[in-house]
Amino acid sequence: MPPLRRHQLAYLSAAGWRQALEPARDGQAQGCLRHWAAQGLPLVVTRQPLPLDGEQPQIALGLSAPPAWGRRLLSLQVQSAAIAWFGEFPWLSDVVPVLPRSARGPRLRLEQALAACGLRAHAYGSVGWQRLTGQRYLHARSDLDLWLAVADADEADAAVAQLQRHAPARMRIDGELVFPDGGAVAWREWEAWRAGRSRALLVKRLHGAALESALPPGWTPAPLAHAA
Repeated sequence: MPPLRRHQLAYLSAAGWRQALEPARDGQAQGCLRHWAAQGLPLVVTRQPLPLDGEQPQIALGLSAPPAWGRRLLSLQVQSAAIAWFGEFPWLSDVVPVLPRSARGPRLRLEQALAACGLRAHAYGSVGWQRLTGQRYLHARSDLDLWLAVADADEADAAVAQLQRHAPARMRIDGELVFPDGGAVAWREWEAWRAGRSRALLVKRLHGAALESALPPGWTPAPLAHAA
């Protein structure tokens, strides 16, 4: 099994869904999960509990239910063998059909600007779930949630500059910058911290979150090697 990551999608096998549906739940939750199983829809990797010595760890997964099932956040735990394969939330370029018309042009310009920096964005949250499931999630106040993999602080700064410059006027962009070690920071918090308006960053990781006042190792570019 590959290393787990936040925002990673997990597709269960038929046996995995049988396992996931075993615990007793209320009718609304059970109905939502049965729909997910019947349609072969994904779950998302959530915060993982720290494994105990000698214990077979289970994988914590979840889904954000659409209004048809009360917009509930449902969670479940499965064995690693229950997962058939992993996937990703759709690229920003793939969610155009579900965006309001007023956001489509700015979305295209944002995508082009990020590509010029060597970056691409995944759309999660309501936009991502609506694109994946075909269920209605979006409403008039919905945000566009994006996560971008960045190599270091320089790429993070470049990503934030483009997000600020090309954000749709009528659809707020939220989301995270995800560094190579899996640490993630809300891009608005990163901008405030880099501008000196905040003393610490809330860094989210697979097993929890913590305030950090200095860049973790590996988040700054390696110095260029000098020619001999």
